Amino acid sequence: MSRDLAIARIHRQPRSAMQSGKARNGQWMLVFAPAEARRQDPLTGWYGSGDTRAQLRISFASQEAAEAYARANNIPYEVEPPRPEAALKPKSYAENFRYGRAENWTH
Repeated sequence: MSRDLAIARIHRQPRSAMQSGKARNGQWMLVFAPAEARRQDPLTGWYGSGDTRAQLRISFASQEAAEAYARANNIPYEVEPPRPEAALKPKSYAENFRYGRAENWTH
């Protein structure tokens, strides 16, 4: 497969499971699709490929900047719309000890 046929995906970077804040949450990423299949190395048994573009992840401040970069470098791309974030209901620690609580105690 030719390297020029690899399609890049532009998407908003999701928040890590280890992250509770909103820092670096609005960045857009340009990620290349693998251009060739991964194969097992006969000596070590590790999987890899000669496609170095699959390792490349470029971050942008906005979707428009990522699209402009792809157009300027003649990179075919597709944009993945961002998923809506779930609304979180703020709770206080005191609600764990509230009278008339519906949930069972776990301790």
